[in-house]
Amino acid sequence: MWKILFHLFGLLQFSYGCYYDFMYVQAPSSLIRATPFGGKLKYLTYLNAMLQTVYFTVALLNDLFGTNEAAQSQKPLIRRLKDTIFSSLAFPISMFVGITFWGIYAVDRELILPQVMDEFFPFWLNHVMHSNIVVCTLIELFTSFRMYPRRKIGLSTLSFFMLGYAVWVHIIYFKTGSWVYPILSVLNWPLRIVFHLFSLAFVCALYTFGETLNRAVWSKEIESTVRSGKKKAK
Repeated sequence: MWKILFHLFGLLQFSYGCYYDFMYVQAPSSLIRATPFGGKLKYLTYLNAMLQTVYFTVALLNDLFGTNEAAQSQKPLIRRLKDTIFSSLAFPISMFVGITFWGIYAVDRELILPQVMDEFFPFWLNHVMHSNIVVCTLIELFTSFRMYPRRKIGLSTLSFFMLGYAVWVHIIYFKTGSWVYPILSVLNWPLRIVFHLFSLAFVCALYTFGETLNRAVWSKEIESTVRSGKKKAK
């Protein structure tokens, strides 16, 4: 029952955060030097909050109609979808957003969330979007067992998403002449390329970290699932 409540809490929290951000956070573009083109979908923070909403919805549906059992070689589609979304996207991207946001914020908040935004972007929403994503993701990893997909599939899915987002950021720039994030405006082109390559390498490292941590926490369940699969293959 507590898993159902936790997943329901995650669903309500992130969906309301997306709704509030979309409906009520409307800062004048002149204050933040950003273009209205792309709307909220130009921010990785918002895309990640949407992703977390999708994940917790799938997790809740799995609680109600799927299974959380470990020793099953053939799991329902909803369970396999849940495991894949968490492993390939929800965990590494939420960790990436949280770590990079607060890391840059600690150095110079004007590069990531200018102080003029405090009037429009409330304190509680900032923590829903940048702190709770990490907390809820870690709680989920430690409390719900999952089987990671093959690393080739997981990293390919994650890399495709991140490269797609990098392309989207540059489409916005070439169309409007304005960068989504102030930090990109203070970098020259070689440093921007290094920044994107570092971001990709970092998020892939977070994927590997999540996989390793999952294996350490759920080693018995993983072994049980693998043995079940071998028996069925025979």
